[in-house]
Amino acid sequence: MAWMAWTWPTAAFFGVIALLLITFTILAIKFPETPRTGILRIETTRGDRLFITLLGSAFINLAWLGIVGANQPYALIVCLIYAVAVFRYV
Repeated sequence: MAWMAWTWPTAAFFGVIALLLITFTILAIKFPETPRTGILRIETTRGDRLFITLLGSAFINLAWLGIVGANQPYALIVCLIYAVAVFRYV
């Protein structure tokens, strides 16, 4: 696997995604929910909001890299604020 640069940050990223998926699966089994309608006027569940958050965070990080440069820890702060907004209002 010399073609892929597995570093600790890369492994941590995939580990966090795996833990999020496991956590949200357990939450869905233990605490079923009904979809709710937010500011997008579409019905979403916790899993939908997680997907929207992950997709939006990817775009935030790509835009940050293109506009600002390599100061990615600040992009993480923007992503966390975005995640709170998505889970609260979408």
